[in-house]
Amino acid sequence: MLEGIKVLNFTHYLQGPSCAQTLADLGADVVKVESVKGAYERGWSGCNAYKNGVSVFFMLANRNERDLSIDLKSPEAKEIIYDLVRNHGYDVIIENFRPGVMDHLGLGYETMKEINPAVIYCSCTGYGSSGPYLKKPGQDLLIQSMSGLTALCSRSDHVPEPMALSAVDQHGATLAALGVMAAIIDRIRTGNGHRVEGSLLGSALDLQLEPLSYYLNGGQLSDRCDTGLSTRYHQAPYGTYETKDKYLTLSLIPMDKLEKAFTPGCFDGWDSKRQMDERVAFDKIICDEMKKHTNDEWAEIFESLDIWYMPVNEYDEMLLDPQVQYMNQFLKCSHPVAGEVTLVGHANRYDGKMPPLRIMPPELGQNTAEILEECGLDAEQIADMEKRGIIHICK
Repeated sequence: MLEGIKVLNFTHYLQGPSCAQTLADLGADVVKVESVKGAYERGWSGCNAYKNGVSVFFMLANRNERDLSIDLKSPEAKEIIYDLVRNHGYDVIIENFRPGVMDHLGLGYETMKEINPAVIYCSCTGYGSSGPYLKKPGQDLLIQSMSGLTALCSRSDHVPEPMALSAVDQHGATLAALGVMAAIIDRIRTGNGHRVEGSLLGSALDLQLEPLSYYLNGGQLSDRCDTGLSTRYHQAPYGTYETKDKYLTLSLIPMDKLEKAFTPGCFDGWDSKRQMDERVAFDKIICDEMKKHTNDEWAEIFESLDIWYMPVNEYDEMLLDPQVQYMNQFLKCSHPVAGEVTLVGHANRYDGKMPPLRIMPPELGQNTAEILEECGLDAEQIADMEKRGIIHICK
């Protein structure tokens, strides 16, 4: 769908790579530009998850891309980047260095705009490109904390807890990719380039669109509580509840259905207004009631009343879920070094299909020579640059 769009990807960690991978999945020619030593994510992986020495963290967000390993501090390297932007159609740039780093390298927006006025330049930052937090580390966990997310998700009997995944990174990546796509569409119409600025702080605030809007407009959030209630603004029940044998999650159940599902009389004196306004006290009743039956017993009751519920699945259970299996969103592939690898595929379907895996996550410098040849360098010039340590070529 994005065939003909050429992207230079100067990113590392997760937010930037995931943004670039989204465009790559959709068919853009994305070149990951790495140092001769390689990006951070090649040498780190959560759970120490490596397949034959290849980082799963690297593989999960760098598919469908080519790789150019080059020393950006070298004047010759800069000229190659300039040539790609000026003469070879690589007029979409994505970077997620700290603000100022790309300018220091001679690869900032103003420089690239001068080389190619139609350039689309996307910066993925922690806090934006200016402001008092300019030099602070922009990282998912830290921004969950300062943005209010950590306090929003917590219960009163625990220390404040962040979400147990990099939701701010992933959402920020999606928003950045959306911004790039909007800029591409406008450039098609007007010929104008754009600077797109995505930030993790902006992503974290956007994730809180609903509760933050209530708060800003006089809505009263509940105190953090120790019941099953998982938010501070929904009516109870809304969260995960212990049953006689396991756990179930309940969501948005009206009073008339609750009265049919639970012990007769347990909600005497309650109405839908109190269900919202006194949701913590109401939720304590739900917690007591849920312990009276097993998961299977509750499932039978809830199915008969069309009540919204789901089991709390661990990953092994989730993978056996019939809808998960039907969606078939996992890419099983064979990596030349890592061997058999399973990746989480693109989330959307287009005309009923998931975008295919065209290129495996590349080895460091895997495409350096071919990209330089596209720039007009001959074998002797490429060999000389490799000898002097300006480039790395995968052998």
